[in-house]
Amino acid sequence: MPKITVDGKTIDAKDKQMVLQACLDAGIELPHYCYHPGLSIPASCRICLVEVEGIPKLVPSCQTPVRDGMVVHTQSPKAIANQKQVMEYLLVNHPLDCPVCDQAGECYLQDYSYEYGRSESRLEEPKHKKPKKDVGKHVVLYNDRCIMCTRCVRFTREISGGSELYIDGRGHKEEIDIFPGRPLDNKLSCNVVDLCPVGALLDKDFLFKQRVWFLKRVPSVSPVDAGGENIWLEYNEGRIYRIKPRYNPDVNTWWISDDTRHSYHIVHDENRLKQAMKLQYGTQVPVAYDTAVSEAIAGLQKLKAESGEGSLYAMLSPMMACEEAWLLIQAIRSIDPKAVLVLGPVPSTGEDEVFYNSRTKQETFRIKAEKVPNANGVRRVMQMAGGPTATFDEFTAGEAAHLKALKGGWIVGGYHSQWLPKTLPALFKRGFKVVQDILPSAISESADILLPSATWAEKDGTWENHQNRLQAFVAAITPADGTRREGDVYYAMLDRKGQYHAPSVRQEMGSPFAEVTIPSEDAEEPAFEFVEL
Repeated sequence: MPKITVDGKTIDAKDKQMVLQACLDAGIELPHYCYHPGLSIPASCRICLVEVEGIPKLVPSCQTPVRDGMVVHTQSPKAIANQKQVMEYLLVNHPLDCPVCDQAGECYLQDYSYEYGRSESRLEEPKHKKPKKDVGKHVVLYNDRCIMCTRCVRFTREISGGSELYIDGRGHKEEIDIFPGRPLDNKLSCNVVDLCPVGALLDKDFLFKQRVWFLKRVPSVSPVDAGGENIWLEYNEGRIYRIKPRYNPDVNTWWISDDTRHSYHIVHDENRLKQAMKLQYGTQVPVAYDTAVSEAIAGLQKLKAESGEGSLYAMLSPMMACEEAWLLIQAIRSIDPKAVLVLGPVPSTGEDEVFYNSRTKQETFRIKAEKVPNANGVRRVMQMAGGPTATFDEFTAGEAAHLKALKGGWIVGGYHSQWLPKTLPALFKRGFKVVQDILPSAISESADILLPSATWAEKDGTWENHQNRLQAFVAAITPADGTRREGDVYYAMLDRKGQYHAPSVRQEMGSPFAEVTIPSEDAEEPAFEFVEL
């Protein structure tokens, strides 16, 4: 492992690591714009130039590999002069619009201008203004803010593979643009917003909605497919405003899909179920939530007493957390020890959507075809519980003897879209049904007891992705009025005191759930190794 000296401090570096990343890993801040560990290195912004003993001129630290015994100066007069000159050049045509720019508060240009910039511009000529433009379904480009770091261009070539963005013009007329007839509409498009170090590329969904310094965040996991992309849920005053990628080298690295990024809209959907209901004389009528839970338990107990063991079922949704599935199984089996466990429908698009580097043709990202986050986790919990089980197809066919005996049960939805067939299966039409869901559906409208549920962003738990990796997620906001977390309902059914607590349930479930930890809310991205693309 090579050792280098930076501004008089000796630090350990990694083989083939660049000076810039070695400094950042050691807590030594070096300004940089074009460099990103997930992309190729053009060394174009030039603000990271440093002085290296034995080399007669300044060198780009992002592109200079470390060698044992190297002596680097980041604060020498020559290095500081370069930083100030680069900043002055970048601000020549940059508009003074920080008060209205969505990037304010997390802008590299803003930060470095404060540290390395001049108090006033020496430019006497009028600024060259460039128009803003839509470059895709989700992304808007403010070209007058662009510093030509080219991160976005490299992303579309090296990660998403569509090469929709390119550099047009030269000199002060140089700007980012899209090829005619080729808008930036791939399902990874909004990652260019995360990559942009200034306010040039912005997500239309977040535009002018919130100042970033008001936002708080919690670690979470994508709810839209089996990939298990790691994310940050960012919120303020009980409302989620955006989702950002959370680095995980084994799952999604630095990127997330646009479907994941905009999945929070379901949390604030105006059509959400927010009133507990019970069926009375063929019509659903409002009822207090606690009353609805009590009548649900009483109804199932009565049904079991009349029809015997093996007459109840629990349909476990692949949208549920593993802890919730575990508790529901306990609750339903406390009423009917031979209750059948059914895995709810697992929607799929048929094939994964795969992205490739346009040059190397290597796979860079994969969006899973399975459009639920926890089918594997629910299967695991059902296996742990034992007893009679069935798939959704087996359940709807109802041909097996243990399925023909079913008279009613507990159904969990929680899907982000319509999840049932247009024609309800026969088993759904008869017997006593308790339904927990977040959106209206044919089954919720026919439920004997309807219990509005919390969404994934309003509760804690664990999901198991397609790699069989268990990942914990944390609630960002409290459940909407009139809804409850499934875990709280199951606690009440089991006469447990207190509120649902996912870590406690994981300990009770044992290995491997007991080993799952909650990611730190203050976690920083780990050290990176440069990988040649």
